[in-house]
Amino acid sequence: MRQWRHRRRLSQLDLAIAADVSARHVSLVETGKSNPSADMVLRLADQLDVPLRDRNQLLLAAGFAPRYAERPLDDDALSAARDAVERVLRAHEPYPAVAFDRRWNIVMTNRAIEPFFADVHPDLLRPPINLVRLGLDPRGFAPLVVNLDDVRVVFRSRIRRQLAIAPDVELTAIYQELLEPNSEDVSRRSVESDVVIPMILRFGGRELRLFSTITTFGTPMDITLGEVAIESYYPADAESAAYFEEAGQGRIST
Repeated sequence: MRQWRHRRRLSQLDLAIAADVSARHVSLVETGKSNPSADMVLRLADQLDVPLRDRNQLLLAAGFAPRYAERPLDDDALSAARDAVERVLRAHEPYPAVAFDRRWNIVMTNRAIEPFFADVHPDLLRPPINLVRLGLDPRGFAPLVVNLDDVRVVFRSRIRRQLAIAPDVELTAIYQELLEPNSEDVSRRSVESDVVIPMILRFGGRELRLFSTITTFGTPMDITLGEVAIESYYPADAESAAYFEEAGQGRIST
């Protein structure tokens, strides 16, 4: 609990006020001198915005059973959520959209993104397909991206924030492999918003400019749902919109 409080840069008093408990009680919980109830553990975790996966770990450390299930997205219990993801992806056509998990592994896409996979090396298409590696690897989308340095900065910024919120060994390894800054980095800009800098692709003889938004599930009670995000790409100019609309009409006609 103390580690999570430090990550959020909160004092014991800050956390106590937010959770409506005494600072002394927070101190006793952190030092193991108090045995908090499961509800108290979850109340503190909620104020610290602890991910569901890690809330289970806090519950186990306090002597309680995990509260949140982790089922695959194709589990019958998640059929309504899976249908919701599919609806969002389909509704975004003719523009590309992709759903991925906490490690940026793709779990679902819509049809608009399929043409971009045509020249991707088969090694990168073996499950799990990682969106970061797909975007930055020379065998993936990288040759298509005109402003690759800018896109790398966006990835770096987002994953740094993600790791600050919830450290993860595998995601850290991906960051170190593909995003760790080095002396040869030519892009030193700090990206304040993912929408500010568009991704520019040279594809099909055209230059496509796209920006993206992220959708997540509100108040999920399943770990898998809590870690799924949908990235939807939008055209940043009329020419790009026309390309995808024409491509979408071609898919419908066939």
